[in-house]
Amino acid sequence: MSLIPAFQIGVWNAWIFMIWLLIALFLVPLNIIPKGREEGSDFTAEFSKTQKYAIRSLHIIYLLAIIYSIFVPLELDTPWFYAGLPIYLLGLVSYAMVWVGFTTTPPDKPVTTGIYRYSRNPMQLSQVVVFLGVGIATASWVFLLLSVVYMFTPILWVDAEERHCLKHYGDAYREYMDKTPRWLGLPKSGRK
Repeated sequence: MSLIPAFQIGVWNAWIFMIWLLIALFLVPLNIIPKGREEGSDFTAEFSKTQKYAIRSLHIIYLLAIIYSIFVPLELDTPWFYAGLPIYLLGLVSYAMVWVGFTTTPPDKPVTTGIYRYSRNPMQLSQVVVFLGVGIATASWVFLLLSVVYMFTPILWVDAEERHCLKHYGDAYREYMDKTPRWLGLPKSGRK
């Protein structure tokens, strides 16, 4: 890892790892999301100014990461690449599992199966893991910095998201909150 990051366009750059983000954000047909589950304006209407700023920051980080990934080479055949690749793959697989749970659960029920049993916010966690994996595989302190900033933005708005889910799903979501950790952990077997 050098103080001045490598900056070159190439086939074996980090964009290969970031293509999933483009697919998830722009190319996935919206009809796979059940009606009523998509995040609408009523969801963000409950956000404070700080929470709206955090969401905008998250989108800016996405955009910066995608653009930067075009120019930052993967550190192939180095310990950085071999350490970052399994972290990236773990994040990518968990992100795919998030989408499966999200799209197969009826819209009138909270998503509580699969990876959602271990985290109420697996989408954010899996994206952080992907970002960290890419940052390590590229040995780029800039990508790692983007990962750290990205890691803290959900903390600012997750409370509003959960208030929205409580209002929308009621006791089913409250029971889910009692059993499932906010970020990561084993589900609790019963209520306290």
